[in-house]
Amino acid sequence: MLCEVNTDEHILIIEDSPLVQRLVAVCLREIGRALEAADDGPGGLDAALSNPPGLIILDIGLPGMDGWEVLHHLRGHLNTREVPVLILTAHAQEESRIEADRRGADAFMTKPFEPAALRDQVSRLLERGRFATKTSKAGS
Repeated sequence: MLCEVNTDEHILIIEDSPLVQRLVAVCLREIGRALEAADDGPGGLDAALSNPPGLIILDIGLPGMDGWEVLHHLRGHLNTREVPVLILTAHAQEESRIEADRRGADAFMTKPFEPAALRDQVSRLLERGRFATKTSKAGS
C-alpha cells in the first residue's frame, strides 16, 4: 500500500508489480491525489469496495483474481459501478482493448507507457468521474 487514504478523490492502483506501482506513483505525483495500491485481485477489489476511489488503474494479469473478474465485480457493485477504470496492461493485443471496452473499462493503455500520456489520461478520467458524480447527485 502506498499510503492511507480516506477520500473518494484518491487513485487506487491494482497492480502486482511493485516496480510498476512505483512508476505509476512517480508519474502521477503532480496530479496531487492520494494513491493507494493493491498487489492482487482480491485485495484490490476489497480496497475499492471498502473505500471507493475517484479512479482505479487496473492490471489484467493479477494473482488471485484476474483484472477482468475484478472489473466485472466493480461494475456490478453499487459503490463502484460509476468509478472510472483505466486498464493498464502488458496485453497489447487488439482483442484485449476490445474486451476492456466490452466489459466497461473507461480507458485502456499498454505497458510500457509514456508518463505524460498516463497523466493526461488519468486527469481526463478524474474530471469525467467528478462531473458524473456531481450530475448524479444533482439528479437525486
